[in-house]
Amino acid sequence: MQYFNELQLQQPIAQALQSMRFEKPTPIQAQAIPLAIDRKDIIACAQTGTGKTAAFGIPIIDRLLKHPQKTALILVPTRELAAQVTEVLKDLTRFAPSINGAILIGGMSIRPQIEKLRRGVRLVVATPGRLLDHLDRRTLDFKSLDILVLDEADRMLDMGFAPQLNKILPYLPKTRQTLLFSATLPANIEQLSARYLTHPVRVTVGPVSRPVEKIQQSIVETTAAGKNETLVDELHARKGSVLIFARTKARTDRVARHLKKYGHSVARLHGDRTQGQRTSAMAGFRDGRFRILVATDIAARGIDIPHIANVINYDLPLVPEDYLHRIGRTARAGAEGHAVSFITPEDKAQWRAISNFLGKTGKSSAVFVSPRGEPASKFAGNTSASRKKFSGKPRRSNPRRRPAGRPA
Repeated sequence: MQYFNELQLQQPIAQALQSMRFEKPTPIQAQAIPLAIDRKDIIACAQTGTGKTAAFGIPIIDRLLKHPQKTALILVPTRELAAQVTEVLKDLTRFAPSINGAILIGGMSIRPQIEKLRRGVRLVVATPGRLLDHLDRRTLDFKSLDILVLDEADRMLDMGFAPQLNKILPYLPKTRQTLLFSATLPANIEQLSARYLTHPVRVTVGPVSRPVEKIQQSIVETTAAGKNETLVDELHARKGSVLIFARTKARTDRVARHLKKYGHSVARLHGDRTQGQRTSAMAGFRDGRFRILVATDIAARGIDIPHIANVINYDLPLVPEDYLHRIGRTARAGAEGHAVSFITPEDKAQWRAISNFLGKTGKSSAVFVSPRGEPASKFAGNTSASRKKFSGKPRRSNPRRRPAGRPA
């Protein structure tokens, strides 16, 4: 399939694609959509930012238009990803008023969700925990369920949702189509697919577990005490929006407060923020009111904002696979992006683990370069070439790095 118009989709979805100026599918869409329309169970793996939401959204909507009594369920690991998926589905159903939907996530009152379900919905996007709440209350059933999607399945397993998924399974009809989408294919995905899918077709686009080629990666050697000063330097050296990953909720708050002292427009995102605060932070970052978003790994798979120019790993991720998901927030939809990781002496072992993980996925031509443009090190994780340029020591003589409101 080279063009969407080859699919002979139902008129409302074809009209939506035309209004969105979707003419040529991405590689994952070109492979997965015809198989999904043909009612195959699918295990699909592709890098982040390659159009996976439309890859399952288009065949779902086409199917629901053909069968007005059928419904569909999309399970996702985080509230942010649920919101992103819902926005894409709203665009795809703009000319299909008969396909109404509901988003079932925690962090907000369950009563409006119950009221919406009572009126009847055909397309549900949910996180596992909140979905179980509704199933326990018997406010939702799956008698008419026709299609199930497990989106970011590897992340759901990483976040410990396997017990919830096992509880959900008995509520689902045995005769259904199941589509599993993932950025990586760890061993536990095989166990999950054996429980949920029937004779699945595998679709893999590009090398599994590899960064998008247009992400320019770099490293900065620093110290734990020097991280904040190094971060301010990096922000001055870079242009465009910045997503910063910190390891804990408390550290996310501290980094955001530090950057605000220097006059930066900053939002923060982590699990202790209310749903309203999280939604506001995402909206402000998306529309440019905040140049910087500081987040825990809750955002690694929940953000699909094309304009993110830079990702900074203030802390390295504990799980090597999460490195890919973090830096995959930049270079979306064919754009170029930059990713920089801070490495302290205490991080060397973890950086080697990340480098080894990346090396197992196949050779990469990526070269780590500093934000000033000097080559720093090769992909294998040898950081010696970057040490002279980036010591991480504060350079307090730079007047632009004084906090806002402090005298020069």
